[in-house]
Amino acid sequence: MTRGLFRRALASAMLPALLPGCASPLPALEVPGTTPAARALLEESAAAHGLPALARLRDISVSYEGEWPALIGRLQPALVDSGFRGGSEERLLLRERVVAQAHTGPAGRKQVVRQAAPGASAPLRVWLNGEEAEDTERRAAAALVADGYALFLLGPMLLAGPWSAGRSLDLGEGGTERITQDGRAIDCDVLRARIAPGLGVSRADELALFIGRRDRLMRRIRFSLEGLDSTRGAVAEVDCLDHRPAYGVLWPTRFHEHLLRPFPLPVHDWRLRGLDVDRGFSAAEISGASFTGRAAAPAGNPSA
Repeated sequence: MTRGLFRRALASAMLPALLPGCASPLPALEVPGTTPAARALLEESAAAHGLPALARLRDISVSYEGEWPALIGRLQPALVDSGFRGGSEERLLLRERVVAQAHTGPAGRKQVVRQAAPGASAPLRVWLNGEEAEDTERRAAAALVADGYALFLLGPMLLAGPWSAGRSLDLGEGGTERITQDGRAIDCDVLRARIAPGLGVSRADELALFIGRRDRLMRRIRFSLEGLDSTRGAVAEVDCLDHRPAYGVLWPTRFHEHLLRPFPLPVHDWRLRGLDVDRGFSAAEISGASFTGRAAAPAGNPSA
């Protein structure tokens, strides 16, 4: 299926949402603003994940490995970028709100630097084997991936902490829902959110966080994909699994993404391979075509 067919399928799949009795998997928040109960739920979940400990960290080094179904690469070649996106080494400067990713694959090395703060002078740069990329689609896809991976790793801590400064954040209650992960039923409170700017270059995105009722951990996140022309109108979700403690934080270590709209489809499975914190690297050491200095070594094994 070509991307043209994907867009036509997307357009036809959106029609039922306009008809009575057909519910969207991610309806927009009806009332702007934030309810006290929704804010309390976000703060409870952020605390359960370890936001106080995260706030004391300066930098995070993490690495991932994963697999993509072949069909997704044909549907979304810019987003998957299978020639470069096999495994990745990623670096986050929490206070400066900078994320940098070094992807490797059969075509070589892709380096992405994303400054999340709105109004940053150089919010995004992308290199392919040392050559800077300028095409709009590739850059938009890289920005979407960088923002998404930070959100999947940090979840409610990202939204409740200073990383979201400069963004509008509306929160509402989404009721309760029972989800199944690894054969286990988990009752969740659903936290609805609208962020603007959204993920990547999107003007705004809708989110739904599935917060476990017993442990207050974010078990699943559902999100719109408005940051790329070829995915506009689509809805996906990521399951965050196998939370493990390190450095005072509970980190998800296994992830599964699947598409909900325009049609259900498995998208990506990946795992956290390495994690360490507070190396003391500077923004300059992660802002070029490769990691240098204290950022260069692979992410190590987590330590509690």
